[in-house]
Amino acid sequence: MTVDKELEKLSRLTPPAADPEARARALAAAMQAFDTAENNAPAPQGNAKGWRQSSIINWIWSPAMNKKFLAGSALATLLVIPVAGYLTFELSRGGLPIVDQEKLAGNVSQNSAPKPAEPATVAPQLSEAPAEENRPAQSSATDSAQVLQDKGQQTAAKPVAPQTSEFDAGEIATLTNKSEGSAAALGAAKRAAPAAPGIASQQQFAEPMAVAPSPVPPGEGRVQIQVEADRERFANAAANPIKSVATDPVSTFSADVDSASYSFVRRSLTGGALPDPQSVRVEEMINYFPYDWPGPDKADQPFKATVTVMPTPWNHDTELLHVAIKGYDIAPATVPHANLVFLIDVSGSMDEPDKLPLLKSAFRLLVNRLKPDDTVSIVTYAGNAGTVLEPTRVTEKSKILSAIDKLEPGGSTGGAEGIAAAYDLAKQAFVKDGVNRVMLATDGDFNVGPSSDEDLKRIIEEKRKDGTFLTVLGFGRGNLNDSLMQALAQNGNGSAAYIDTLAEAQKTLVEEAGSTLFPIAKDVKFEVEFNPERIAEYRLIGYETRALNREDFNNDRVDAGDIGSGHSVTAIYEITPKGSPAVMNDDLRYGTADKAPAATSDKAHGGELAFVKMRYKRPGEDKSALITTPVADSNTVATIDAAPQDVRFSVAVAAFGQKLSRIAAVDAYSYQAVADLAAASRGTDTFGYRSDFLGLIRLADGLSQR
Repeated sequence: MTVDKELEKLSRLTPPAADPEARARALAAAMQAFDTAENNAPAPQGNAKGWRQSSIINWIWSPAMNKKFLAGSALATLLVIPVAGYLTFELSRGGLPIVDQEKLAGNVSQNSAPKPAEPATVAPQLSEAPAEENRPAQSSATDSAQVLQDKGQQTAAKPVAPQTSEFDAGEIATLTNKSEGSAAALGAAKRAAPAAPGIASQQQFAEPMAVAPSPVPPGEGRVQIQVEADRERFANAAANPIKSVATDPVSTFSADVDSASYSFVRRSLTGGALPDPQSVRVEEMINYFPYDWPGPDKADQPFKATVTVMPTPWNHDTELLHVAIKGYDIAPATVPHANLVFLIDVSGSMDEPDKLPLLKSAFRLLVNRLKPDDTVSIVTYAGNAGTVLEPTRVTEKSKILSAIDKLEPGGSTGGAEGIAAAYDLAKQAFVKDGVNRVMLATDGDFNVGPSSDEDLKRIIEEKRKDGTFLTVLGFGRGNLNDSLMQALAQNGNGSAAYIDTLAEAQKTLVEEAGSTLFPIAKDVKFEVEFNPERIAEYRLIGYETRALNREDFNNDRVDAGDIGSGHSVTAIYEITPKGSPAVMNDDLRYGTADKAPAATSDKAHGGELAFVKMRYKRPGEDKSALITTPVADSNTVATIDAAPQDVRFSVAVAAFGQKLSRIAAVDAYSYQAVADLAAASRGTDTFGYRSDFLGLIRLADGLSQR
């Protein structure tokens, strides 16, 4: 306790002020003690003289720097500058890029901030860069790429064109000249590439080089060419409008037995995309399927019409007028001899798996279907036309198949000369009272040649008058000129089909060879007259590209479609009965709506709904014949389910085609409803076509919901 009290007293005392003299004496004593200890200390390890070897350098350098002797720095500078200048000159002369290190460091520090994409000038060189290995850190690679991208964006002088290529014009011409062989051209392009991948000579650049950003680095040794967008062309025709029977009671159109549109739609859907609405021709989708319509018993009358009137599935206030035509099926024993000329496009654009290779397989199927007395010739065209096989009987089948197998692609497409050569061969082997037909197989790209599309149509029309018809088969995608293919087939009294698979080739050229090759009638026209007492409005579903003027029906000089052996044609009208709330057109203020036309005022005709007429010519004849069928209440069924099975399935196909065409009338009718109608009426499906159709409906439903 005493000690604590003493300490407490001492803590309250004020300490004395420091004596400067005492502080100086203490500091001097401390320095003297330190010097004594230093002199008496043992020598440092490794040096008997008492100091480290590195201290010698410090002993020399420190006084120099402390006294600001800069002679050493100046000498180093004089040595470095000439060396740096020489290296800069050599690097610039060799065309190697020089990186600004300060800017590089600054840009690297800013890489975390995203920057908007800007146009970049692409260096005209082959994009070949070997993959780097054993990099110390992946982040440094990313940073360096970003820096180069930033520098390229800052030095870009011009915007990039919509279609760019990493070849110059000469290299592109070499690669696209398929007459010299695509493989050889590509090899030549690779041999011409710079020895150092990714580095182009300085002479290649007219402007400062900029690096274009690439999301996926190219593989080693691969040449990248931007793929050209699809150039497919389709006939542009607006959908048929609703017409008033009071002003337009007659509908006239040509028969259409083509099936190309359905195959194209299938290819688009299975490829993961809804088809272009312009590519959808509803009548071709309906007529793609085989139907068991009642046919004629004798060849004297080659057609029989079956008419059904039923409620409309997608509109309860309208009805459907369904017209089904079945052609006479020629017995195999009476099939006429065939003289066929295969006109095959072997241009460079056909060098794809779904083009020339598929084409060759398809024609092999057809040759195996022909009779021994039939004749086959082969003409190819690619820039210039060439005869591959003179007229040869099918008894020499191996010779024909060998000629097909030897076909190779190359060159540009000049269709005019090929068509002329094919018709010359057809004339050389012409079979009287037989089938004389040129079968044109192409991707539809008639882009080179002395003749225009109109000239081609004129040539084909002239040859048609001599008895040689034309069938057009389309292959592949990207170049398909569907509009021209349709026009050529129509002018050549033939049909157009699109072959996207070998199964489709089997269907078109083998299973339906009779209807494809052997016509039973030509210039087939339809005309439907509606009774204004019973029907207020109508709309023809499809056949937009086959419309005819009313006066064309009785004019035998007007060309129309052909129908082959056993073929069927289906036409569907959506009709609005008198007094229905679905009527879209007002009555005429100054018309004669209160007076029935003279033709319908007769009680014998007043109960009819419509009157169907059909004109046709027999092969080899120039005068047409007429078939008529009245449509009465006896043709009407009360419910959809009461309609024949094939009728309901064809209506489901019509609904599906309209939805793909984006027709407003079926907007409220769902894909599921279409599928339900098709599934309930699928019936016998020998080849699986209808099951495949149900799969397409599901695909379209899924794609439409994206």
